[in-house]
Amino acid sequence: MDRLQAMRVYCRVARLGSFAAAADDLSLSRATVSESVAALERYLGVRLLTRTTRRMALTSEGAEYLERCQRILAEVEAAELSVRGARDRPQGALRVDVPTAFGRHLLMPALPQFMKRYPDLELDLRFNDRVVDLVADRIDLAVRVGAVKPQGYVARRIATTRRVICGSPAYLAASGRPVRPEDLSAHRLLGLVNGGTGRRIEWTFRGRRLKSLRYAATFNLAEAQVAAALAGAGLAQTIDLLTAEYIGRGRLETVLEEFSSEGPAISVVFPAAARGAVKVKVFADFAEGLLLRWRASLPGGGGA
Repeated sequence: MDRLQAMRVYCRVARLGSFAAAADDLSLSRATVSESVAALERYLGVRLLTRTTRRMALTSEGAEYLERCQRILAEVEAAELSVRGARDRPQGALRVDVPTAFGRHLLMPALPQFMKRYPDLELDLRFNDRVVDLVADRIDLAVRVGAVKPQGYVARRIATTRRVICGSPAYLAASGRPVRPEDLSAHRLLGLVNGGTGRRIEWTFRGRRLKSLRYAATFNLAEAQVAAALAGAGLAQTIDLLTAEYIGRGRLETVLEEFSSEGPAISVVFPAAARGAVKVKVFADFAEGLLLRWRASLPGGGGA
């Protein structure tokens, strides 16, 4: 017996004073309503109602039980409304893991607007350039650059990137501008290693790699690689998300544009169990909006 449902049926019968009326109101058969009340009486071991052919009345035990049932059902309804409200209104703690570049260049300038829009959210932001275990680190949502293995996760691609080669105006004035990828052998190259594997990321040119390239310096952080290029240390190949601001301000210039290749995709990733959480959805939408506006701001625009 579903006791909660039986209590609901009993309260409706007691309030309407009729099995037939309760059955119509609940869209149940009269036999189902009658059996539900009878099962409840058998379970409790008392008579809740007295029935005659002309009238139905509550027993003293039935009246006391009705009052308690009404309080219990009211608490259940309040609990359900509270949970529905939490589902429909973003609130509570939200732990987010984002790449350093995304966080610094796109997220931080727009963060006050997001916080004002969702004042009931308690954000816990982690800037990280390594892949973390969302479940082990209790991360609600992560922004990831590159391939995502969605086992147990939901991955939603929100933008694309391009790989660009750039250097400072001072470096290019002193060292010249390469015309072909092979010309890079005469330049100081600033490389990058994968923070997770420790392997150097080889430069690509429309999908083609030149493994013979020598690097004057390598870095384990993409922002450090870009900082070295800004300082005039050499040429760097990195994703346009990191360099768009500096290129727009003239602090970096791109070379070999016709050989640029597609970069890693950017995705939001969250545990499958959080698929329906509204707080996860609003941040995912917010992150996608930031990247779409950034992409549209680049010369020539571009699709995500």
